[in-house]
Amino acid sequence: MNAPFKPAAPPEWNLADLYVGRDDPRIETDLAAAKAANDELASLEGMFLEARKEPERLGVLLDRGITLYEQATNGLWGVGAYAALAASVARDDPAWAKFEGDLRARSSQIAAESLFFTLELNQLEDSEIAKALQAHPDAARWAPWLRRVRLSRPHELSPELERFIVDKAPAVANWVRLYDETLAKLTAQVGDDTLTLAEALNRMSDPSVERRKAAADGLAAALEARASTQALVLNTLAFEKQVEDRWRRYETPAQSRHLANEVDADAVDALEQAVVEAYPRLSHRYYALKAKVMGVATLDYWDRNAPLTAAAPRAYAWDEAKSMVLESFQDLAPKFADAARVFFDKPWIDAMPRPGKQSGAFAHPVTADRHPFVFMNYMGERRDVLTLAHELGHAVHQTLCQPLGTLLADTPLTLAETASIFGEGLVFNRLLAEASPEDRKGLLAGKIEDGLNTVVRQIAFHRFERRFHEARQDGELSPDQIGALWLEVMGESLGPAVKLNAGYEHYWAYVSHFCHAPFYVYAYAFGDLLVRGLMEKRREDPERFAPLYEQLLAAGGTKTYVEALAPFGLNPREKAFWAAGCAQLERLVDEFESLV
Repeated sequence: MNAPFKPAAPPEWNLADLYVGRDDPRIETDLAAAKAANDELASLEGMFLEARKEPERLGVLLDRGITLYEQATNGLWGVGAYAALAASVARDDPAWAKFEGDLRARSSQIAAESLFFTLELNQLEDSEIAKALQAHPDAARWAPWLRRVRLSRPHELSPELERFIVDKAPAVANWVRLYDETLAKLTAQVGDDTLTLAEALNRMSDPSVERRKAAADGLAAALEARASTQALVLNTLAFEKQVEDRWRRYETPAQSRHLANEVDADAVDALEQAVVEAYPRLSHRYYALKAKVMGVATLDYWDRNAPLTAAAPRAYAWDEAKSMVLESFQDLAPKFADAARVFFDKPWIDAMPRPGKQSGAFAHPVTADRHPFVFMNYMGERRDVLTLAHELGHAVHQTLCQPLGTLLADTPLTLAETASIFGEGLVFNRLLAEASPEDRKGLLAGKIEDGLNTVVRQIAFHRFERRFHEARQDGELSPDQIGALWLEVMGESLGPAVKLNAGYEHYWAYVSHFCHAPFYVYAYAFGDLLVRGLMEKRREDPERFAPLYEQLLAAGGTKTYVEALAPFGLNPREKAFWAAGCAQLERLVDEFESLV
């Protein structure tokens, strides 16, 4: 008799392609190789300025210097990636926390010896670099990296101060570690259940309003108990940022992020303005419609992402999710499906939820001479299927631009979200096409809510972050003050149809982006609305679109967002571009209203 069929469980990764454990001798070998490359680079100090009037010699030095810099980067980032990945699934293990922290400190000290490099390059004039690249064509491929390095030129400090900042970076990073460990150890008591952060957030999408409310209250209590720690971390990091920003002469707290993204502040302001102006037509209107469907005057905050009915939502086995993603990527072009399939065939995905594993999802590129790994907590919901598509979109993007090498493959955040959100869109279109008429309303609701979470919610996060950093200029903010800011900004974005019940004032304390990467969050809205423009271009001409899209991804960080989108006839510097993306989301609300 054949054994009964058992659906495949979500996988756990095997990091042996990096290292087999904390004691793997290859770790020390790779650190030594990185140090050797870095030491050779350090031996070139002063030569770049000496050669500034000799274009051919300067070109040779630039090519050699940047090559050594990349070799050192590969070694340090490879070891660092292993430590971060291994620790991400063992946040309850002090040995992995120590290993990650110690490696970060060692890597920082090695890298500090070549700190002079970019500082010295930025003492050269643009004309001197241009002549050197022309005189030595082998160095010309580094032009995009040099362009990005030189964006920070007006904000650099003396070599001594830059070294001081590098030397104390591991200590600053420990504040981030404290934040992460606090969330990883968090448990919410929900009835007879003890839930992790990821499990509590997941239960807030449960069909049962009683279970949603219990999860929301339990999580609120758990966050309140930890709010003082999370507030201390955010206050400390914000003050640290204030000091560095002042020395570097940044005009606003977000300016350093804009430079890293190679995006104009005006473009981000236009994005924010377009989304805020659309609040009434998007989030305010949709949540009022949802309240009507659910038969209530207003939604409690734990109902915001609830299913429309109390019926159990459709669950998706891991193999189903895998098939949906691969088939959707295949519809775009076989190359995208082939690149994604490797991650399922190899042990490169960790999707199994378990104690000690941190919440969230990401695709880690490691380095261009390795391969990415995908991290998520798969619980079988529709959103988990879309999250899988999102992270595999990242992984495909990272794979396609690997031939460029680590430095040139590194993509600004504004373009780094393109493939991930596009992947989500492909899978959603497949879900919608296969849905029965009665399921279509629920799918549309889910898609609209995903859009609101990515566009409206992330812009609200951006506005909260800006107000927090502005208020921090006048001194530390208490958890209550942070909570008041949170309620004010989130209330603006959600509108009068959503009730921010007691306890919601603590929910800022789990948004790790505020700690990990200040002012990162607008990149999600940027990417979502940008992808809406790309999806429209694909609809107009699918055959012409696929090769252009592949070229965009394969270009990595070699093009600015304006250059990357020009072949599609898109101009993200214009407010109208962002407004058009909001209008596409509004049309989904129109369709939903027609079904209500």
